[in-house]
Amino acid sequence: MSTGVVLMTYGAPDRAADLQRYLAAVRGGTSADPALVSEMARRYEVIGGSPLVERTMAQAAALERELGSGYVCAAGMRFSAPSIADAVTTLAARGATRVVGICMSPQWSPLLMGGYERALRSAAGAAGLPAAIAGAWHREPLFIASLAERTRDALASAPDAFALLTAHSLPKRVFDAEPDYIAQLRETGELVVAAARLTPSRWLWAYQSAGHTQEEWLRPDLVELLPEIAASGARVILVVPVQFLSDHLEVLYDLDVATAEQMRAVGLTYHRIAMPNTHPTFVRALASVARATEAEPHAQSRYND
Repeated sequence: MSTGVVLMTYGAPDRAADLQRYLAAVRGGTSADPALVSEMARRYEVIGGSPLVERTMAQAAALERELGSGYVCAAGMRFSAPSIADAVTTLAARGATRVVGICMSPQWSPLLMGGYERALRSAAGAAGLPAAIAGAWHREPLFIASLAERTRDALASAPDAFALLTAHSLPKRVFDAEPDYIAQLRETGELVVAAARLTPSRWLWAYQSAGHTQEEWLRPDLVELLPEIAASGARVILVVPVQFLSDHLEVLYDLDVATAEQMRAVGLTYHRIAMPNTHPTFVRALASVARATEAEPHAQSRYND
């Protein structure tokens, strides 16, 4: 018996010519405005292309080593290659007799993540394999420990930094439909703050990377908080994303380029924690989630109340 583990995320365009197709896939088949395509192409060019697929594949390889005998692992993308179906096919060819899926977002939203579960179960069914998917793992102790370690490491080089904990913004309609998802994000943040020993006066919560639409998105956006933080006397900011698990566009451009520039404009110095990527503590967290999901395939999550 061998368990196949699929690490699932949204993917990235593999070249400029693929960007239009990729954006349409992300938008449910709706073609993106040419101005948006042009702007996204510029952002990808600035960061030299997204490393998300490569990073997720590296995480899968590290997870396989951590889990050891009886496990095979692969990365599957929802909107680009290698697809979730590709990953399941690969694992079946390597001898997997069952499949466990882990969304590379520790917080679980049926609305946002349901497509991953459907893709996994469809692919597993086509391969004749039983499948289970991890639910929310936003309070997995080793995941919290990995972010706290990254935060303490960053504070060691910037001891006077004020921390901004961030998560990807969402349309307000998503929050209205699934407030528990936002509660999970906030809980992760509070657990990281406690583990990193940040006092209440040294951090704030904010959202980042709001979409290019006319509808209302969650606030406060981190940029809105910068003048207030600067006026308080802080001069160094440490950004601590609590949802992103590897380097990708929203980190390398939205934070390291756009946010860093906006901070400089108000006299602030930008720092960011290193992403989990293949950090050993984080890989052990993934292994814990995989084993728990394998042991309790019908439970949405052992981390939920």
